[in-house]
Amino acid sequence: DTVPPQVVPGADPSARQLCFAWGPAEVLVCETLFGRAGGSRSRCLSLSPSRSRGEGGAGAAARALTDSVAGTGEGTQSSSRVFVVRRDQDIYIQTLRKLFNESHGIFMGLQRSEEELTGKSRKAQLVQVSKNYRSVIRACMEDMHQAAVSTRDPVLQGQYSTQVSILSAMELIWNLCEILFVEAAAAGPLLLRLLDWVRLHVCDVDSMVREVLSSENPSKHKLFWNVVDVFVLQGRMDEARHLLSKEASANPTSMNMYKILDDLMKKMPVPSLGNTQTLTELELKWQHWHEECQRYLQDGTFASNPHMESICKILLGDEDAILEKKELMTTWYHFLVTRLLYSHPTVKPMELRFYAQSSMDLFLGGESSPEPLDMILMAAFEFEMHQVIKECSIVLSNWWFVAHLTDLLDHCKLLQSHNLYFGSNMREFLLLEYASGLFSHHSLWQLGVDYFDHCPEYGRVYLELHIERIPLSTEQKALKVLRICEQRQMHEQVRSICKIMAMKALRNNRLGSALSWSIRAKDAAFATLISDRFLKDYCERGCFSDLDLIDNLGPSMLLSDRLTFLGKYREFHRLYGEKRFPEAARLLLTLMTAHIAPCSFWMTLLTDALPLLEQKEVIFSAEQTYELMRCLEDLTAGNPDKQKFQDDDVETTKVEMLRLALARNLARVIVKEGTVEGS
Repeated sequence: DTVPPQVVPGADPSARQLCFAWGPAEVLVCETLFGRAGGSRSRCLSLSPSRSRGEGGAGAAARALTDSVAGTGEGTQSSSRVFVVRRDQDIYIQTLRKLFNESHGIFMGLQRSEEELTGKSRKAQLVQVSKNYRSVIRACMEDMHQAAVSTRDPVLQGQYSTQVSILSAMELIWNLCEILFVEAAAAGPLLLRLLDWVRLHVCDVDSMVREVLSSENPSKHKLFWNVVDVFVLQGRMDEARHLLSKEASANPTSMNMYKILDDLMKKMPVPSLGNTQTLTELELKWQHWHEECQRYLQDGTFASNPHMESICKILLGDEDAILEKKELMTTWYHFLVTRLLYSHPTVKPMELRFYAQSSMDLFLGGESSPEPLDMILMAAFEFEMHQVIKECSIVLSNWWFVAHLTDLLDHCKLLQSHNLYFGSNMREFLLLEYASGLFSHHSLWQLGVDYFDHCPEYGRVYLELHIERIPLSTEQKALKVLRICEQRQMHEQVRSICKIMAMKALRNNRLGSALSWSIRAKDAAFATLISDRFLKDYCERGCFSDLDLIDNLGPSMLLSDRLTFLGKYREFHRLYGEKRFPEAARLLLTLMTAHIAPCSFWMTLLTDALPLLEQKEVIFSAEQTYELMRCLEDLTAGNPDKQKFQDDDVETTKVEMLRLALARNLARVIVKEGTVEGS
């Protein structure tokens, strides 16, 4: 069924307006063209209506609409353009195929993982799964970056660069969620994880470092102190000390200051992952170290060197000194981690929200508003998992991220209490949305099947609805879809697919394929129709096509009387070809007397009896001959077109020949049977 295009409700009927029509995975949008009489004419095509799946799909469509209209270029005011707005545009990007394919394997492995694992072993397993997801994102990001560098098309280059930015943000968010939710790092190790997070994702200084170190005199390079500051801001003390040693070598007058600063940086207490010290011990060591730094700063030890003095202030956690390096940190969350490192290294997870909010306020300083990425990261620092998922659903261009992250968090037992008002939980809802998008792609739909399989409440219903919409363009694809349905006992879909393929084969006059599909569908009516076509072709051509299929029907021939007749009639020809005449004669008579042969085919059967009647050896007994005579009389007497039948010279000749042959055979049988009795 189709629905006519609709216009946007509430629009001015006298002005141009948008017209739209929904499809299974896309919507067509166009402008209406109004005539003088006030009626409207639209170029928008009609598509089959699809079931609404909530606000998420509409939001995705709206975002896609904005992108589509923005990218169509200029047009005259009188022109009418049609826009195809896809549900999940990202699945059509070739370079993202790796993301979808490889993450599918990780997803399936997680579903099959040992639920019996508990405690540290289970957590380690889930952290590894999270890292595997991140590695796929990063690999895809590198491929996309390479594509952006290699292409000469500025439009494609812009698209690739945008995708690199999106993937980079996805990995940034995922990594933070891994630290806070999956690994659930405790006070102490938490700071180390956040430092690794900042070093990996924020302020990449490798190129700057290479430029400074490769110069003839690194300490005189204009970027020297910038690199030192970045290392200190990221807690990379060994690298910062290595650079400062070059400064000391080049300026012997600063050797004393360098040694003091180097000693402070070397002695700085840091948390350990091995639980070799308690938090109390760490806090005491850090307090003593902090007091030592404070003493050197107040004594004016570094007063003659502003750069070293600035570094000492950073070590003391001076917010103003750290904020002076805003350009080197670039983001408020870098500022947050640096601030924690030098002012509160034993921060507890639930204290992060307070430091995060104040750090963002201090860093932005009212000069700019938070971006969507900032709000997502803030929600994570506030441990608002559902808010993170909600914001990502709105901002990101596809369902991949939220579906897989939510599934992982669900396996961590962190979303158990959150059910949606319409029955399904959040994990299942997002997996259904993601899998539905995959089904609009010509090959990725196969991945969607597995995602539906792991949605216990609505997955099967969605799969049944979507699998019926897959275009069965080739027989190979149809067999693939059929196998999926058969494995899941989806009997109605199996019948539907087989009927569709049987009808296609019949239209192309491929009777063997059509019969095979109809048997698979267990469709007796359609099998009867195709059997009639086989018999009609035999009457016209004098031979059967697709003999291998007909010869090997086996029990399938019992699907319908006509198919049974076709199989048995072919068996008659095989017996005749093998010169097994008595068996062939009995089978031929059975076909006529059992009334499974169509009446229109009786003359053909009787004609097939002629060679047997004319054999030197008597094949038909007297009783069998009488049966054949009765069948012939029934045919000629009971034919509704009797007059036409009598006027047909060919048919009349056949009848006369049959009567003569039957009479001659009967005489031979009587003589033979009498001779036997007499002897």
